[in-house]
Amino acid sequence: MLAILAVLIFFMFRNGQKRKRDQEALRSKMVVGADVMTNFGLFGTILDIDEENNKVELQAGPGVVLTVHRQTVARVVEADDAVADEDEPADDAGSEPGDSKSDNA
Repeated sequence: MLAILAVLIFFMFRNGQKRKRDQEALRSKMVVGADVMTNFGLFGTILDIDEENNKVELQAGPGVVLTVHRQTVARVVEADDAVADEDEPADDAGSEPGDSKSDNA
């Protein structure tokens, strides 16, 4: 029983350290001008970071500036992520190339 308890405590500390390390990495990437994604799926560019009040101003579109809590920023979108998303082909519900309704008519 003590061995199982020791293993559980070990993994709790390990996960806590990993989570803290990930948060520090995200915080270091959050700079003015970085493209980010929020927890609720909004993409934008950081215009200003208010450390004292934990607020971030995001530009979601031309002339659209939103103020969100700093913890809602889930990740920094890097150029490699955007290119990978664009390279993935859209799924046409399993249809093969050349299988269109106009080919059958």
